[in-house]
Amino acid sequence: MANSLLLFTAQIVSIVSVLLLATGFLKADPGSPSARVFSLMIIFVVFYLLEGMAGPNIAPEFRLDLGNWMLLVQVGVSSVSGLFMLYCFLVFQEKQKFPFAFSVAFALQVLIDAVLLILTLSAAPIADSATINLLAISMDIVQLIFVGLAIYWTLKGWRADMVDDRRVLRWFTIYVQGALIFAVIFVETFLLDIGSTGYAAGQAVIVYATAILTLGMVFVALRFDSVSLSYVIRKVANLTEESEAEGLKTFDIDSFSSVFKEQLLYREEGLTISMLGKKLGIPEYRLRAFIHKQLGFRNFNAMLHRYRIEDASNILSDSENQSLPVLTIALNVGYQSITPFNNAFREIMGTTPSEYRKKTSQS
Repeated sequence: MANSLLLFTAQIVSIVSVLLLATGFLKADPGSPSARVFSLMIIFVVFYLLEGMAGPNIAPEFRLDLGNWMLLVQVGVSSVSGLFMLYCFLVFQEKQKFPFAFSVAFALQVLIDAVLLILTLSAAPIADSATINLLAISMDIVQLIFVGLAIYWTLKGWRADMVDDRRVLRWFTIYVQGALIFAVIFVETFLLDIGSTGYAAGQAVIVYATAILTLGMVFVALRFDSVSLSYVIRKVANLTEESEAEGLKTFDIDSFSSVFKEQLLYREEGLTISMLGKKLGIPEYRLRAFIHKQLGFRNFNAMLHRYRIEDASNILSDSENQSLPVLTIALNVGYQSITPFNNAFREIMGTTPSEYRKKTSQS
């Protein structure tokens, strides 16, 4: 009874914790697509926890009867990894369009899982066939790929992110969520057998881990503004660097622009915040804070795009450069290929490079 009560309590703690996280996210930024996706994902995480409370390993007095809701619950659960992928993309790949191929893959995964669930719940003979079992495992692997992509997108822009608190949250919140979702899918798919004696113990470990991690994330979210974890980490990591930096020259927006723009540092391929800090003789954490707080950029790559596209637009509008290929201009201002240049130019200038050149040549 004690174990059953403890397991039930952990489930309730997990449900309350994730709902608090979703509420806080929506309250902070109710209009953002990422907040809505996160909230939908949280609802389906609750579905997963409720499904666990209806399992055969739960004591009868604590077991839920989902009845006709089981199909909806399980379809929602199968959507968690895809929504997590979409959420991480929206948060950490700002102003980029979500790849259409991944949207199709996500829709197909949910649809196929729904069909498989209908076959299973209806006890159709085909549900136990080797083909259906292989298809089910394939969908689980697709979900693992979705989580892997989410973690990749989360880590990809970490160095370029100018917002210190968000950089810490990349590791503490998003990365923990991704690791947990990945572990749950992997363990339940490949390591646990519903009919085995270790199934109940494995499920209990997952529930306890979920409760601890979600409750921890709630505490961090509640305390993040008043006691900034990133500030503490930064002070510890850069204690020696701060004392050495006292004798370094200070700079403002004008002095930064005179060096960064006039010396065309932004044209350097593969330029990173660390490399720029060394060129300017500025500690990376100071440069990061300057770019975010003084220049207003949340992302280092966004700043590079702004300077590069401004340079490219001047070249395109110069009548002496009308015969210069757009690809050559893209390479000259620091891009390694034409596609990211075209995407950045269209986003910032509202038109393609060719259309911009045509328009400026006529005026």
